[in-house]
Amino acid sequence: MRVLITGGAGFIGSHLADKLVERGDEIVILDDLSTGRLKNIEHLLDSDRVQFVEGSVLDRGMVRVLMSTVDACFHLASAVGVKLVVNQPLDSVLSSVRGADNVASTAARLGVRMLFTSTSEIYGKNGSGPLHEDSDRVLGSPTTARWSYSTAKAFGEILAYGYANEHGASTMVARLFNAVGPRQSASYGMVLPTLVRQALAGEDLTVFGDGTQTRCFTHVDDTTDALLRLISCDEAIGGVFNVGAPHEVRIIDLAQMVLKRTGSDSRIRVVPYEQAYPSGFEELGRRVPDCSKLNRLTGWTAEHTVDDAIQDVIADQRETLSIAA
Repeated sequence: MRVLITGGAGFIGSHLADKLVERGDEIVILDDLSTGRLKNIEHLLDSDRVQFVEGSVLDRGMVRVLMSTVDACFHLASAVGVKLVVNQPLDSVLSSVRGADNVASTAARLGVRMLFTSTSEIYGKNGSGPLHEDSDRVLGSPTTARWSYSTAKAFGEILAYGYANEHGASTMVARLFNAVGPRQSASYGMVLPTLVRQALAGEDLTVFGDGTQTRCFTHVDDTTDALLRLISCDEAIGGVFNVGAPHEVRIIDLAQMVLKRTGSDSRIRVVPYEQAYPSGFEELGRRVPDCSKLNRLTGWTAEHTVDDAIQDVIADQRETLSIAA
């Protein structure tokens, strides 16, 4: 196939690009490099099967031109990280909504199969679990900045479902639960690379709140494997699927694991949310995925552990630090 990846120079997009090239596909990477990094895909750019276009999904004309040359599209371009969303809620929601509209409508019009990457943020404050795809969304006030991201992603999901249901478009949705691994930046509040960077630098590891909040971290290799299985599956069209590992980890325990794996003498420092974030932040206690729907359809299960992800992020950050030195 020939495949368009929006946000393809980002963390998940670049790993997806690696796998597509490895299996012999041609790819077009569209990224404005606002949060993506060229170094994530530099190793691919000499290939005659890879085209990189620096540009935005907000450019409807560019999206139309590129989409007309491909068979399938992974739409990953989006704001990343709680910190960015809380600090720039208006820009985050507008870019996500307008980008999703451009990509989904163009894919539907041109008959291109499209996978829209959504987020576990969709479920909001619903702390019951495991969460399945039809679980209720429980959101706070629209004036709380964090929920702008959830709302924007819900808009993208509605578009994907609407085009499939009403116009027969080949669209589908994957809700990602805390993908982690090499190339993930600590710049936007991503917890694991932040903790690893702090440990390697001999700094205090900052854990927000009381550290008892839990997350289910999914290695990026497992995440991208799920995306590839879904886009190749005709039965996935019109559907939404959770993509996540099932094992909960308390953030305070994650920090302790990082200290142990790095051999760092750093300490863990607990920081109240009101000191860590501006007004507009609201934390979630737990969020656990039910991925049985994805498993039944594609046979996918998460194969990597949290410890695998920690070790890979440590190796990646150590390499980055050695290059910088």
